[in-house]
Amino acid sequence: MTRPTSATSSADAPLVSVRDLTKHYGGGRGFLGASKFAVKAIDGISFDIAPGETLGLVGESGSGKSTTGRVVLQLESPTGGDVLFRGQSLVGLSPRQLKPFRREMQVVFQDPYAALNPRMTVGDFVAEPLIVHKLAKGSERADRTAELFRRVGLDPAFMKRYPHEFSGGQRQRVNIARAVAMEPSFIVADEPITALDVSIQAQIVNLFQDLQESLGIAYLFVAHDLSMVRYLCHRVAVMLRGRIVEMAPTEAIFTDARHPYTRALLSAIPVPDPDIEANRRHLAYDVDANPPAPDAALREVGPDHFLLA
Repeated sequence: MTRPTSATSSADAPLVSVRDLTKHYGGGRGFLGASKFAVKAIDGISFDIAPGETLGLVGESGSGKSTTGRVVLQLESPTGGDVLFRGQSLVGLSPRQLKPFRREMQVVFQDPYAALNPRMTVGDFVAEPLIVHKLAKGSERADRTAELFRRVGLDPAFMKRYPHEFSGGQRQRVNIARAVAMEPSFIVADEPITALDVSIQAQIVNLFQDLQESLGIAYLFVAHDLSMVRYLCHRVAVMLRGRIVEMAPTEAIFTDARHPYTRALLSAIPVPDPDIEANRRHLAYDVDANPPAPDAALREVGPDHFLLA
């Protein structure tokens, strides 16, 4: 597999701009007036995504990656900051005002089965956006739905089937077909391959890349699998406790990571050679340490140490 070698020119206006975005949960007063602890899921992050670009968002569980995707799409309201799409702020817009943007901003969730309606045929599920946005009806809608199935590698004959009749990889293809039904310019892919077999993951990633090349889609690609991130993404942002600690072109992250937390994440990538894996250096980053220099929070661990400190 070869990763995309070119990204959209930085001179182009950003498609998506995130500015000082925050999302806090809790806080305020609880029982008998006691202060409630506020969880800072997102704590003042900023980034841009250019048209046709893929920005990978990585970090350990609980770092705020999925919350970032939901807030960017306005599926959740931010506590502070702003999200701009084509230069227009989305924060504070009503559902009716957001509806035109929904055509251009879509999402593919992690669990392909939970994202599907078990009472709907997959054909009706994929066609639903065309109905909601009044883009096609009758035989034209059926033809467009069939073409969407072909585009994601599914036989249109499957359109009358229900979600429980499909494998995990096929279900995710159905979700992707629905996401691209209106030919959006931006998709948040929230760990779209995590729930799939390893043999299927590469197929789905290749599908994302093919759709990007044919439709010019930009992605915010949330993932744990750093090898897939390296293959698919033009740039990578590393999140730690709600903050972006490092962001750079993909090869710069993988060959010259600057932040010690990024280096710890990279050291956790397994090498498919037991001799090399047993002897290479593994690092852990103590997120609770407060050393005079960030590198002082790094420590070397044995090859059987799988979790970051």
